[in-house]
Amino acid sequence: MKINQVEQLVGITKKNIRFYEEQGLLSPGRNRENGYRDYSDEDVRKLEQIKILRKLGLPLEEIRMMQAGKSTVADSMKRHLITLEREQQNVKHSIRFCEVLKDREGLLSDLDTHELLTQMDEMERSGASFKDIKNRDVRQKRYIGAFIASAAMVILMTGLIALVIWGFKTEPEGAPPVPIVALIVALPVTVIIGVLMSLKQRIGEIKKGEVDDARKF
Repeated sequence: MKINQVEQLVGITKKNIRFYEEQGLLSPGRNRENGYRDYSDEDVRKLEQIKILRKLGLPLEEIRMMQAGKSTVADSMKRHLITLEREQQNVKHSIRFCEVLKDREGLLSDLDTHELLTQMDEMERSGASFKDIKNRDVRQKRYIGAFIASAAMVILMTGLIALVIWGFKTEPEGAPPVPIVALIVALPVTVIIGVLMSLKQRIGEIKKGEVDDARKF
């Protein structure tokens, strides 16, 4: 089975499938004729297992231990539940603090930041932890970067198309035959379509947080 088929079947992108291979969670065989990866039904089953566990937020090391038989599903879930319960408590602390702030009608400049940070420090010393939105900010930058790169390429290819058409209209006698011109125009059009398709895929990857998952674990 080819990687494109596995991607469609399991709903995991090729980038993440290869990432799991690099991490040793998946070891597909090779086609003897062409050397390409040849995924089996067992590989698909492993990817489905990984997908379930990743959706629950398990780190790769925990999945690796389960695959190696060093940890049962029950033992891993017990450890992960402790982590989730801790995160749940942290969210409750943040909610409580937000409820305090929502009753303050003034502007941001009116806040007693020293008092608030002192309260936060006291809560953190008691075991609380507040949410870090750095990943969300980074994700937004990735969206912008993807759009800018795609827009630049589309503008460049559109300019090339306009230049070819302008040249054909300006000097029709010295221009190549119409089929050749059409072929020349078709090339940047194909590039534009490819760029837009890649942008759509990239947005999907960023939205799912796949890049963050790969770097985090």
